[in-house]
Amino acid sequence: MKKFLTSTVAVSALALMLGMTSVRAEDAVDPNAKQGGAITITYKDDVATLDPAIGYDWQNWSMIKSLFDGLMDYEPGTTNLRPDLAESYEIAPDGKAFTFKLRHGVKFHNGREMTADDVKYSLDRVTNPKTQSPGAGFFGSIKGYDDVAAGKAEGLAGVTVVDPYTIKFELTRPDATFLHVMAINFAHVVPKEEVEKYGADFGKHPVGTGAFKLAEWTLGQRVVFERNPDYWHKGLPHLDKVSFEIGQEPIVALLRLQKGEIDIPGDGIPPAKFQEVMADPEQKARVVEGGQLHTGYITMNTTMAPFDNVKVRQAVNMAINKDRVVQLINNRAVPANQPLPPSMPGYDKEFKGYPYDVAKAKALLAEAGHPDGFDTQLFAMNTDPNPRIAQAIQQDLAAVGIKASIQSLAQANVIAAGGDKAGAPMIWSGGMAWIADFPDPSNFYGPILGCAGAVPGGWNWSWYCNKDLDAKAAEADSVVDPAKSGERAKMWSAIYGKIMEDAPWAPVFNEQRFTMKSARMGGADNLYVDPVHIPINYDNVYVTDVQ
Repeated sequence: MKKFLTSTVAVSALALMLGMTSVRAEDAVDPNAKQGGAITITYKDDVATLDPAIGYDWQNWSMIKSLFDGLMDYEPGTTNLRPDLAESYEIAPDGKAFTFKLRHGVKFHNGREMTADDVKYSLDRVTNPKTQSPGAGFFGSIKGYDDVAAGKAEGLAGVTVVDPYTIKFELTRPDATFLHVMAINFAHVVPKEEVEKYGADFGKHPVGTGAFKLAEWTLGQRVVFERNPDYWHKGLPHLDKVSFEIGQEPIVALLRLQKGEIDIPGDGIPPAKFQEVMADPEQKARVVEGGQLHTGYITMNTTMAPFDNVKVRQAVNMAINKDRVVQLINNRAVPANQPLPPSMPGYDKEFKGYPYDVAKAKALLAEAGHPDGFDTQLFAMNTDPNPRIAQAIQQDLAAVGIKASIQSLAQANVIAAGGDKAGAPMIWSGGMAWIADFPDPSNFYGPILGCAGAVPGGWNWSWYCNKDLDAKAAEADSVVDPAKSGERAKMWSAIYGKIMEDAPWAPVFNEQRFTMKSARMGGADNLYVDPVHIPINYDNVYVTDVQ
Protein backbone atom coordinates (compact mmCIF):
# COMPACT_ATOMS: atom_id res chain seq x y z
CA MET A 1 0.00 0.00 0.00
CA LYS A 2 1.75 3.13 -1.17
CA LYS A 3 0.96 6.81 -1.12
CA PHE A 4 0.85 7.75 -4.79
CA LEU A 5 -1.48 9.12 -7.42
CA THR A 6 -0.65 6.95 -10.38
CA SER A 7 -2.59 7.82 -13.47
CA THR A 8 -1.29 9.77 -16.44
CA VAL A 9 -4.26 10.39 -18.64
CA ALA A 10 -5.12 11.78 -22.07
CA VAL A 11 -8.39 13.34 -23.21
CA SER A 12 -11.09 11.10 -24.65
CA ALA A 13 -14.76 11.70 -25.42
CA LEU A 14 -16.79 9.10 -23.59
CA ALA A 15 -20.12 9.43 -21.89
CA LEU A 16 -22.14 7.44 -19.43
CA MET A 17 -25.21 7.97 -17.35
CA LEU A 18 -25.60 5.31 -14.68
CA GLY A 19 -28.74 5.11 -12.62
CA MET A 20 -27.33 2.53 -10.25
CA THR A 21 -30.23 2.52 -7.91
CA SER A 22 -30.95 2.34 -4.39
CA VAL A 23 -29.24 0.73 -1.65
CA ARG A 24 -26.93 -2.07 -2.18
CA ALA A 25 -30.10 -4.13 -2.58
CA GLU A 26 -28.28 -5.73 -5.46
CA ASP A 27 -25.90 -7.19 -2.91
CA ALA A 28 -28.78 -8.71 -1.00
CA VAL A 29 -28.01 -9.49 2.61
CA ASP A 30 -27.03 -13.12 3.20
CA PRO A 31 -30.33 -14.93 3.80
CA ASN A 32 -28.57 -17.34 6.16
CA ALA A 33 -27.21 -14.58 8.36
CA LYS A 34 -28.29 -14.45 11.97
CA GLN A 35 -28.75 -11.08 13.61
CA GLY A 36 -26.97 -10.29 16.87
CA GLY A 37 -24.08 -11.62 18.87
CA ALA A 38 -20.55 -10.39 19.48
CA ILE A 39 -17.08 -11.42 18.36
CA THR A 40 -13.58 -10.91 19.72
CA ILE A 41 -10.51 -10.17 17.60
CA THR A 42 -6.93 -9.86 18.87
CA TYR A 43 -4.05 -7.66 17.79
CA LYS A 44 -0.53 -7.32 19.17
CA ASP A 45 -0.26 -3.57 18.55
CA ASP A 46 -2.62 -0.75 19.37
CA VAL A 47 -4.51 1.12 16.70
CA ALA A 48 -2.83 4.39 15.72
CA THR A 49 -5.92 6.30 14.58
CA LEU A 50 -9.45 5.82 13.29
CA ASP A 51 -9.47 9.06 11.28
CA PRO A 52 -10.10 8.13 7.62
CA ALA A 53 -7.96 11.06 6.44
CA ILE A 54 -4.94 9.75 8.36
CA GLY A 55 -5.16 5.97 8.85
CA TYR A 56 -3.11 4.04 6.31
CA ASP A 57 -2.23 0.59 7.56
CA TRP A 58 -3.76 -2.84 7.17
CA GLN A 59 -4.86 -3.06 10.82
CA ASN A 60 -7.07 0.02 10.87
CA TRP A 61 -8.12 -0.05 7.20
CA SER A 62 -11.25 -2.20 7.60
CA MET A 63 -11.98 -0.77 11.04
CA ILE A 64 -12.29 2.65 9.42
CA LYS A 65 -14.44 1.20 6.65
CA SER A 66 -16.88 -0.07 9.29
CA LEU A 67 -17.13 3.37 10.95
CA PHE A 68 -17.32 5.51 7.81
CA ASP A 69 -18.65 5.37 4.25
CA GLY A 70 -17.63 6.91 0.94
CA LEU A 71 -19.50 7.74 -2.23
CA MET A 72 -18.36 4.41 -3.68
CA ASP A 73 -17.43 1.01 -2.28
CA TYR A 74 -17.09 -2.60 -3.46
CA GLU A 75 -19.39 -5.58 -3.40
CA PRO A 76 -18.45 -7.46 -0.22
CA GLY A 77 -15.50 -9.81 -0.69
CA THR A 78 -14.82 -8.61 -4.25
CA THR A 79 -13.15 -5.85 -6.27
CA ASN A 80 -16.42 -4.94 -8.05
CA LEU A 81 -17.23 -1.24 -7.65
CA ARG A 82 -20.71 -0.07 -6.74
CA PRO A 83 -22.30 3.09 -5.31
CA ASP A 84 -22.36 3.48 -1.54
CA LEU A 85 -23.36 6.87 -0.12
CA ALA A 86 -24.01 7.78 -3.74
CA GLU A 87 -27.32 6.57 -5.11
CA SER A 88 -26.22 7.10 -8.70
CA TYR A 89 -23.62 8.99 -10.71
CA GLU A 90 -23.12 10.58 -14.11
CA ILE A 91 -19.90 10.90 -16.09
CA ALA A 92 -19.67 13.81 -18.55
CA PRO A 93 -19.03 13.25 -22.28
CA ASP A 94 -15.39 14.38 -22.02
CA GLY A 95 -14.72 12.16 -18.99
CA LYS A 96 -13.69 15.17 -16.93
CA ALA A 97 -16.74 15.68 -14.73
CA PHE A 98 -18.46 13.29 -12.31
CA THR A 99 -21.80 14.14 -10.69
CA PHE A 100 -23.07 12.05 -7.77
CA LYS A 101 -26.62 11.89 -6.42
CA LEU A 102 -26.56 11.12 -2.69
CA ARG A 103 -28.87 8.89 -0.73
CA HIS A 104 -31.47 10.68 1.40
CA GLY A 105 -31.74 10.07 5.11
CA VAL A 106 -28.18 8.86 5.78
CA LYS A 107 -27.26 9.84 9.34
CA PHE A 108 -23.97 10.35 11.10
CA HIS A 109 -23.52 8.57 14.41
CA ASN A 110 -24.40 11.86 16.16
CA GLY A 111 -27.86 11.78 14.55
CA ARG A 112 -27.40 14.54 11.96
CA GLU A 113 -28.24 13.86 8.33
CA MET A 114 -25.30 13.76 5.93
CA THR A 115 -25.44 16.09 2.91
CA ALA A 116 -23.29 17.12 -0.05
CA ASP A 117 -21.70 19.86 2.10
CA ASP A 118 -20.18 17.11 4.24
CA VAL A 119 -18.68 15.42 1.17
CA LYS A 120 -17.07 18.66 0.04
CA TYR A 121 -15.81 19.44 3.55
CA SER A 122 -14.25 15.99 3.86
CA LEU A 123 -12.35 16.29 0.58
CA ASP A 124 -11.24 19.86 1.30
CA ARG A 125 -9.99 18.59 4.66
CA VAL A 126 -8.08 15.56 3.35
CA THR A 127 -6.27 17.66 0.71
CA ASN A 128 -5.45 20.52 3.08
CA PRO A 129 -1.72 20.31 3.96
CA LYS A 130 -2.56 21.09 7.60
CA THR A 131 -4.32 17.72 7.85
CA GLN A 132 -1.10 15.97 6.81
CA SER A 133 -3.01 13.17 5.12
CA PRO A 134 -0.85 10.51 3.47
CA GLY A 135 -3.63 10.11 0.90
CA ALA A 136 -3.93 13.70 -0.30
CA GLY A 137 -2.20 12.95 -3.61
CA PHE A 138 -4.94 10.56 -4.71
CA PHE A 139 -7.13 13.61 -5.39
CA GLY A 140 -4.60 15.30 -7.67
CA SER A 141 -6.85 15.10 -10.75
CA ILE A 142 -9.49 17.38 -9.16
CA LYS A 143 -9.38 21.01 -10.34
CA GLY A 144 -7.82 23.24 -7.75
CA TYR A 145 -5.84 20.48 -6.07
CA ASP A 146 -2.49 22.15 -6.75
CA ASP A 147 -3.66 25.42 -5.16
CA VAL A 148 -4.90 23.62 -2.03
CA ALA A 149 -1.69 21.57 -1.79
CA ALA A 150 0.37 24.76 -2.09
CA GLY A 151 -1.66 26.49 0.62
CA LYS A 152 -3.07 29.02 -1.85
CA ALA A 153 -6.70 27.93 -1.42
CA GLU A 154 -8.79 26.52 1.41
CA GLY A 155 -11.02 24.37 -0.79
CA LEU A 156 -11.01 22.40 -4.04
CA ALA A 157 -12.32 24.61 -6.86
CA GLY A 158 -13.41 21.52 -8.78
CA VAL A 159 -15.84 20.30 -6.09
CA THR A 160 -19.27 21.95 -6.24
CA VAL A 161 -22.30 21.40 -4.03
CA VAL A 162 -25.17 21.56 -6.53
CA ASP A 163 -27.85 20.95 -3.89
CA PRO A 164 -27.98 19.08 -0.56
CA TYR A 165 -28.04 15.71 -2.35
CA THR A 166 -25.93 16.43 -5.44
CA ILE A 167 -22.19 17.00 -5.69
CA LYS A 168 -20.11 17.59 -8.82
CA PHE A 169 -16.39 17.00 -9.41
CA GLU A 170 -14.50 18.67 -12.25
CA LEU A 171 -11.17 17.12 -13.18
CA THR A 172 -8.16 18.45 -15.04
CA ARG A 173 -8.06 15.26 -17.12
CA PRO A 174 -10.21 12.18 -17.70
CA ASP A 175 -9.41 9.68 -14.98
CA ALA A 176 -10.71 6.11 -15.17
CA THR A 177 -9.53 5.53 -11.60
CA PHE A 178 -11.67 8.31 -10.13
CA LEU A 179 -14.51 6.04 -8.98
CA HIS A 180 -11.92 3.90 -7.17
CA VAL A 181 -10.51 7.06 -5.56
CA MET A 182 -13.99 7.83 -4.27
CA ALA A 183 -14.01 4.42 -2.57
CA ILE A 184 -10.71 4.65 -0.69
CA ASN A 185 -10.76 5.52 3.01
CA PHE A 186 -9.29 8.97 2.43
CA ALA A 187 -12.53 9.94 0.61
CA HIS A 188 -14.81 8.79 3.44
CA VAL A 189 -17.22 11.41 4.74
CA VAL A 190 -16.81 13.05 8.17
CA PRO A 191 -18.97 15.65 10.00
CA LYS A 192 -17.34 19.07 10.31
CA GLU A 193 -18.72 19.77 13.78
CA GLU A 194 -17.18 16.61 15.23
CA VAL A 195 -13.80 17.23 13.61
CA GLU A 196 -13.78 20.79 14.97
CA LYS A 197 -14.89 19.55 18.40
CA TYR A 198 -12.03 17.06 18.78
CA GLY A 199 -9.38 18.60 16.52
CA ALA A 200 -6.29 16.42 16.31
CA ASP A 201 -8.03 13.87 18.56
CA PHE A 202 -10.83 13.16 16.07
CA GLY A 203 -9.04 9.90 15.23
CA LYS A 204 -9.67 8.78 18.83
CA HIS A 205 -13.32 9.95 18.72
CA PRO A 206 -14.45 8.97 15.23
CA VAL A 207 -17.96 9.82 14.04
CA GLY A 208 -19.08 8.57 10.64
CA THR A 209 -22.09 7.08 8.88
CA GLY A 210 -20.83 3.49 9.00
CA ALA A 211 -22.35 0.19 10.08
CA PHE A 212 -20.67 0.41 13.49
CA LYS A 213 -19.89 3.22 15.90
CA LEU A 214 -17.15 3.46 18.49
CA ALA A 215 -18.31 2.37 21.95
CA GLU A 216 -15.01 2.18 23.84
CA TRP A 217 -11.31 2.73 23.31
CA THR A 218 -9.01 1.97 26.21
CA LEU A 219 -5.52 2.63 24.88
CA GLY A 220 -3.32 -0.42 24.89
CA GLN A 221 -6.17 -2.70 25.96
CA ARG A 222 -9.28 -2.74 23.78
CA VAL A 223 -11.34 -1.08 21.09
CA VAL A 224 -15.05 -1.87 20.99
CA PHE A 225 -17.50 -1.23 18.16
CA GLU A 226 -21.26 -1.46 18.59
CA ARG A 227 -23.97 -1.80 15.96
CA ASN A 228 -25.25 1.45 14.46
CA PRO A 229 -29.05 1.07 14.77
CA ASP A 230 -29.60 3.89 12.28
CA TYR A 231 -27.37 2.47 9.56
CA TRP A 232 -28.86 3.30 6.18
CA HIS A 233 -28.35 -0.20 4.77
CA LYS A 234 -31.16 -2.15 6.36
CA GLY A 235 -30.12 -5.57 7.60
CA LEU A 236 -26.50 -4.64 8.22
CA PRO A 237 -24.41 -5.09 10.20
CA HIS A 238 -25.30 -8.52 11.51
CA LEU A 239 -23.23 -8.32 14.69
CA ASP A 240 -24.19 -6.28 17.74
CA LYS A 241 -20.61 -5.83 18.90
CA VAL A 242 -17.01 -6.29 17.75
CA SER A 243 -14.27 -6.21 20.41
CA PHE A 244 -10.61 -5.80 19.49
CA GLU A 245 -8.28 -6.94 22.27
CA ILE A 246 -4.90 -5.23 22.10
CA GLY A 247 -1.52 -6.50 23.30
CA GLN A 248 -1.99 -10.17 22.40
CA GLU A 249 1.07 -11.97 21.05
CA PRO A 250 0.10 -13.92 17.90
CA ILE A 251 1.07 -17.30 19.41
CA VAL A 252 -1.07 -16.61 22.51
CA ALA A 253 -3.92 -15.52 20.24
CA LEU A 254 -3.71 -18.81 18.35
CA LEU A 255 -3.92 -20.77 21.62
CA ARG A 256 -6.95 -18.73 22.67
CA LEU A 257 -8.61 -19.43 19.33
CA GLN A 258 -8.02 -23.15 19.84
CA LYS A 259 -9.71 -22.87 23.25
CA GLY A 260 -12.70 -21.01 21.81
CA GLU A 261 -11.90 -17.78 23.69
CA ILE A 262 -11.58 -15.55 20.61
CA ASP A 263 -12.98 -15.59 17.09
CA ILE A 264 -10.23 -14.20 14.86
CA PRO A 265 -6.48 -13.74 15.49
CA GLY A 266 -6.04 -10.39 13.75
CA ASP A 267 -2.31 -10.79 13.15
CA GLY A 268 -2.90 -14.07 11.35
CA ILE A 269 -1.24 -17.42 11.83
CA PRO A 270 2.23 -17.10 13.41
CA PRO A 271 4.85 -18.26 10.87
CA ALA A 272 6.37 -20.62 13.44
CA LYS A 273 3.00 -22.37 13.82
CA PHE A 274 1.86 -22.33 10.20
CA GLN A 275 2.92 -25.85 9.24
CA GLU A 276 1.55 -27.23 12.52
CA VAL A 277 -1.83 -25.60 11.87
CA MET A 278 -2.02 -26.79 8.26
CA ALA A 279 -1.09 -30.35 9.29
CA ASP A 280 -3.96 -30.55 11.80
CA PRO A 281 -7.26 -31.24 9.97
CA GLU A 282 -9.34 -29.63 12.72
CA GLN A 283 -7.29 -26.41 12.70
CA LYS A 284 -6.89 -26.36 8.92
CA ALA A 285 -10.69 -26.45 8.57
CA ARG A 286 -10.75 -23.02 10.24
CA VAL A 287 -8.23 -21.51 7.82
CA VAL A 288 -9.41 -19.24 5.01
CA GLU A 289 -7.03 -18.50 2.15
CA GLY A 290 -7.37 -15.64 -0.30
CA GLY A 291 -5.37 -13.58 -2.75
CA GLN A 292 -3.88 -10.16 -2.12
CA LEU A 293 -3.36 -7.31 -4.55
CA HIS A 294 0.36 -7.92 -4.08
CA THR A 295 3.39 -8.89 -6.15
CA GLY A 296 6.91 -9.56 -4.92
CA TYR A 297 9.57 -9.06 -7.60
CA ILE A 298 13.22 -8.60 -8.46
CA THR A 299 14.05 -5.31 -10.17
CA MET A 300 16.92 -4.97 -12.63
CA ASN A 301 18.32 -1.52 -13.30
CA THR A 302 17.76 -1.22 -17.05
CA THR A 303 20.14 1.76 -17.30
CA MET A 304 23.06 -0.16 -15.77
CA ALA A 305 25.18 -2.72 -17.63
CA PRO A 306 24.67 -5.61 -18.12
CA PHE A 307 20.97 -5.16 -17.30
CA ASP A 308 20.62 -2.70 -20.16
CA ASN A 309 20.52 -5.83 -22.35
CA VAL A 310 17.04 -7.37 -22.56
CA LYS A 311 18.47 -10.88 -23.02
CA VAL A 312 20.23 -10.63 -19.68
CA ARG A 313 16.98 -9.61 -18.00
CA GLN A 314 15.10 -12.44 -19.70
CA ALA A 315 17.81 -14.86 -18.53
CA VAL A 316 17.31 -13.75 -14.94
CA ASN A 317 13.58 -14.43 -15.28
CA MET A 318 14.34 -17.99 -16.42
CA ALA A 319 16.95 -18.55 -13.72
CA ILE A 320 14.64 -18.11 -10.72
CA ASN A 321 13.08 -21.22 -9.23
CA LYS A 322 9.91 -19.56 -7.94
CA ASP A 323 8.42 -22.77 -6.55
CA ARG A 324 11.42 -23.14 -4.25
CA VAL A 325 11.12 -19.53 -3.07
CA VAL A 326 7.45 -20.09 -2.30
CA GLN A 327 8.35 -23.19 -0.30
CA LEU A 328 10.71 -21.06 1.82
CA ILE A 329 7.71 -19.09 3.09
CA ASN A 330 5.65 -22.21 3.84
CA ASN A 331 3.70 -21.92 0.58
CA ARG A 332 2.02 -18.72 1.73
CA ALA A 333 2.16 -17.40 -1.83
CA VAL A 334 1.70 -18.47 -5.43
CA PRO A 335 4.40 -18.13 -8.12
CA ALA A 336 4.00 -14.94 -10.17
CA ASN A 337 4.44 -14.68 -13.93
CA GLN A 338 3.47 -11.03 -14.55
CA PRO A 339 3.38 -7.76 -12.60
CA LEU A 340 -0.35 -7.89 -11.83
CA PRO A 341 -1.59 -10.29 -9.12
CA PRO A 342 -4.29 -12.82 -10.08
CA SER A 343 -7.09 -10.98 -8.23
CA MET A 344 -6.45 -7.72 -10.11
CA PRO A 345 -8.60 -6.71 -13.11
CA GLY A 346 -6.40 -6.95 -16.21
CA TYR A 347 -4.52 -10.03 -15.02
CA ASP A 348 -3.99 -12.23 -18.09
CA LYS A 349 -4.91 -15.80 -17.17
CA GLU A 350 -3.57 -17.07 -20.51
CA PHE A 351 -0.12 -15.54 -20.06
CA LYS A 352 2.45 -18.18 -19.08
CA GLY A 353 5.47 -15.99 -18.40
CA TYR A 354 9.05 -17.21 -18.43
CA PRO A 355 9.61 -20.87 -17.55
CA TYR A 356 12.23 -21.92 -15.04
CA ASP A 357 14.89 -23.08 -17.52
CA VAL A 358 18.55 -23.01 -16.47
CA ALA A 359 19.84 -24.15 -19.87
CA LYS A 360 17.88 -21.48 -21.75
CA ALA A 361 18.99 -18.84 -19.26
CA LYS A 362 22.64 -19.75 -19.87
CA ALA A 363 22.07 -19.66 -23.64
CA LEU A 364 20.55 -16.15 -23.41
CA LEU A 365 23.49 -14.94 -21.33
CA ALA A 366 25.88 -16.30 -23.95
CA GLU A 367 23.94 -14.53 -26.70
CA ALA A 368 24.20 -11.33 -24.66
CA GLY A 369 27.99 -11.67 -24.53
CA HIS A 370 28.25 -13.17 -21.03
CA PRO A 371 28.94 -16.89 -21.56
CA ASP A 372 30.69 -17.06 -18.17
CA GLY A 373 28.15 -14.89 -16.39
CA PHE A 374 29.09 -11.73 -14.48
CA ASP A 375 29.32 -10.22 -11.00
CA THR A 376 26.57 -8.01 -9.57
CA GLN A 377 24.82 -7.00 -6.34
CA LEU A 378 21.40 -7.95 -5.02
CA PHE A 379 19.91 -5.59 -2.45
CA ALA A 380 17.36 -6.89 0.05
CA MET A 381 15.64 -5.78 3.23
CA ASN A 382 17.29 -7.30 6.30
CA THR A 383 14.20 -8.65 8.09
CA ASP A 384 13.14 -12.29 7.90
CA PRO A 385 12.27 -13.96 5.56
CA ASN A 386 13.86 -11.59 3.04
CA PRO A 387 17.54 -12.51 3.65
CA ARG A 388 16.63 -16.19 3.19
CA ILE A 389 14.74 -15.41 -0.02
CA ALA A 390 17.67 -13.34 -1.28
CA GLN A 391 20.00 -16.28 -0.61
CA ALA A 392 17.75 -18.60 -2.63
CA ILE A 393 17.76 -16.09 -5.50
CA GLN A 394 21.55 -15.81 -5.16
CA GLN A 395 21.89 -19.59 -5.51
CA ASP A 396 19.63 -19.66 -8.57
CA LEU A 397 21.63 -16.89 -10.23
CA ALA A 398 24.90 -18.66 -9.44
CA ALA A 399 23.62 -21.75 -11.25
CA VAL A 400 23.60 -19.77 -14.51
CA GLY A 401 26.91 -17.99 -13.81
CA ILE A 402 25.64 -14.75 -12.26
CA LYS A 403 27.54 -14.11 -9.03
CA ALA A 404 25.42 -11.76 -6.93
CA SER A 405 26.68 -10.46 -3.60
CA ILE A 406 23.81 -9.75 -1.21
CA GLN A 407 23.50 -6.28 0.32
CA SER A 408 21.18 -6.93 3.29
CA LEU A 409 20.17 -3.51 4.61
CA ALA A 410 17.51 -1.69 6.58
CA GLN A 411 14.39 -0.87 4.61
CA ALA A 412 15.18 2.84 4.34
CA ASN A 413 18.62 2.11 2.89
CA VAL A 414 17.25 -0.27 0.26
CA ILE A 415 14.62 2.28 -0.73
CA ALA A 416 17.29 4.97 -1.00
CA ALA A 417 19.45 2.73 -3.21
CA GLY A 418 16.48 1.94 -5.45
CA GLY A 419 15.70 5.61 -5.88
CA ASP A 420 19.29 6.36 -6.97
CA LYS A 421 19.90 5.68 -10.66
CA ALA A 422 23.43 4.48 -9.90
CA GLY A 423 22.47 2.82 -6.64
CA ALA A 424 21.37 -0.80 -7.04
CA PRO A 425 21.75 -3.23 -9.96
CA MET A 426 19.14 -5.64 -8.53
CA ILE A 427 16.65 -5.42 -5.67
CA TRP A 428 14.46 -8.07 -4.07
CA SER A 429 11.32 -6.12 -3.19
CA GLY A 430 10.24 -8.24 -0.23
CA GLY A 431 9.02 -6.20 2.72
CA MET A 432 8.58 -3.28 0.33
CA ALA A 433 6.68 -5.06 -2.45
CA TRP A 434 3.69 -3.45 -4.03
CA ILE A 435 0.21 -3.81 -2.55
CA ALA A 436 -2.39 -1.91 -4.55
CA ASP A 437 -4.11 1.08 -3.00
CA PHE A 438 -7.19 0.21 -5.02
CA PRO A 439 -8.07 -2.68 -7.35
CA ASP A 440 -7.19 -1.09 -10.68
CA PRO A 441 -4.35 -2.17 -13.01
CA SER A 442 -3.07 1.39 -13.41
CA ASN A 443 -1.98 1.35 -9.76
CA PHE A 444 0.74 -1.18 -10.64
CA TYR A 445 2.09 0.93 -13.50
CA GLY A 446 2.65 4.63 -12.84
CA PRO A 447 4.80 4.57 -9.68
CA ILE A 448 6.74 1.36 -10.25
CA LEU A 449 6.97 0.77 -14.02
CA GLY A 450 6.08 4.06 -15.70
CA CYS A 451 8.40 6.89 -16.70
CA ALA A 452 6.95 9.10 -13.94
CA GLY A 453 8.36 6.73 -11.30
CA ALA A 454 11.83 6.51 -12.90
CA VAL A 455 13.08 9.60 -11.08
CA PRO A 456 15.43 10.18 -8.15
CA GLY A 457 13.63 9.05 -5.01
CA GLY A 458 10.97 7.24 -7.05
CA TRP A 459 9.72 3.66 -6.70
CA ASN A 460 10.53 2.53 -10.26
CA TRP A 461 13.71 0.80 -9.17
CA SER A 462 14.25 -0.82 -12.56
CA TRP A 463 14.46 2.70 -14.04
CA TYR A 464 12.37 1.33 -16.90
CA CYS A 465 10.83 4.03 -19.09
CA ASN A 466 8.92 3.11 -22.24
CA LYS A 467 7.24 6.24 -23.59
CA ASP A 468 5.12 4.20 -26.02
CA LEU A 469 3.69 2.26 -23.09
CA ASP A 470 3.18 5.49 -21.15
CA ALA A 471 1.03 6.68 -24.06
CA LYS A 472 -0.91 3.41 -24.08
CA ALA A 473 -1.38 3.68 -20.31
CA ALA A 474 -2.74 7.19 -20.75
CA GLU A 475 -5.09 5.89 -23.44
CA ALA A 476 -6.29 3.10 -21.16
CA ASP A 477 -6.92 5.48 -18.29
CA SER A 478 -8.99 7.77 -20.49
CA VAL A 479 -11.57 4.99 -20.88
CA VAL A 480 -13.73 6.22 -18.03
CA ASP A 481 -16.94 4.41 -19.02
CA PRO A 482 -17.38 1.53 -16.52
CA ALA A 483 -19.37 -0.33 -19.19
CA LYS A 484 -16.09 -0.56 -21.11
CA SER A 485 -14.09 -1.87 -18.16
CA GLY A 486 -13.50 -5.20 -19.93
CA GLU A 487 -12.07 -3.41 -22.96
CA ARG A 488 -9.88 -1.30 -20.68
CA ALA A 489 -8.66 -4.38 -18.78
CA LYS A 490 -7.54 -5.92 -22.09
CA MET A 491 -5.62 -2.73 -22.89
CA TRP A 492 -3.80 -3.06 -19.59
CA SER A 493 -3.15 -6.77 -20.16
CA ALA A 494 -1.43 -5.88 -23.42
CA ILE A 495 0.67 -3.24 -21.67
CA TYR A 496 1.87 -5.70 -19.04
CA GLY A 497 2.52 -8.32 -21.72
CA LYS A 498 4.87 -5.89 -23.45
CA ILE A 499 6.54 -5.10 -20.12
CA MET A 500 7.24 -8.79 -19.64
CA GLU A 501 8.85 -8.93 -23.09
CA ASP A 502 11.17 -6.13 -21.97
CA ALA A 503 11.62 -7.90 -18.62
CA PRO A 504 12.60 -5.04 -16.28
CA TRP A 505 11.35 -7.24 -13.44
CA ALA A 506 11.42 -10.88 -12.55
CA PRO A 507 8.05 -11.35 -10.80
CA VAL A 508 8.52 -13.98 -8.10
CA PHE A 509 5.33 -14.51 -6.11
CA ASN A 510 1.94 -13.17 -5.12
CA GLU A 511 1.41 -13.43 -1.39
CA GLN A 512 -1.69 -15.18 -0.18
CA ARG A 513 -3.56 -14.18 2.93
CA PHE A 514 -4.35 -16.82 5.52
CA THR A 515 -6.94 -16.07 8.18
CA MET A 516 -8.29 -18.30 10.91
CA LYS A 517 -11.76 -18.05 12.39
CA SER A 518 -13.66 -19.76 15.18
CA ALA A 519 -16.19 -22.47 14.39
CA ARG A 520 -19.06 -20.10 15.22
CA MET A 521 -18.20 -17.55 12.54
CA GLY A 522 -20.54 -17.41 9.55
CA GLY A 523 -20.56 -15.78 6.14
CA ALA A 524 -18.78 -16.41 2.85
CA ASP A 525 -15.06 -17.14 3.06
CA ASN A 526 -14.21 -14.17 0.86
CA LEU A 527 -15.46 -11.83 3.61
CA TYR A 528 -12.55 -13.01 5.78
CA VAL A 529 -9.95 -12.30 3.08
CA ASP A 530 -11.75 -9.32 1.54
CA PRO A 531 -9.36 -7.72 -0.99
CA VAL A 532 -10.51 -4.21 -0.04
CA HIS A 533 -11.90 -4.39 3.49
CA ILE A 534 -8.51 -5.63 4.69
CA PRO A 535 -8.23 -7.86 6.65
CA ILE A 536 -11.92 -8.66 7.34
CA ASN A 537 -15.29 -7.28 6.23
CA TYR A 538 -16.82 -6.79 9.67
CA ASP A 539 -20.10 -5.39 8.26
CA ASN A 540 -21.15 -8.66 6.61
CA VAL A 541 -19.84 -11.49 8.81
CA TYR A 542 -22.01 -13.03 11.50
CA VAL A 543 -22.08 -15.73 14.18
CA THR A 544 -24.14 -18.89 13.94
CA ASP A 545 -24.85 -19.46 17.62
CA VAL A 546 -27.25 -16.57 18.24
CA GLN A 547 -30.28 -17.85 20.14
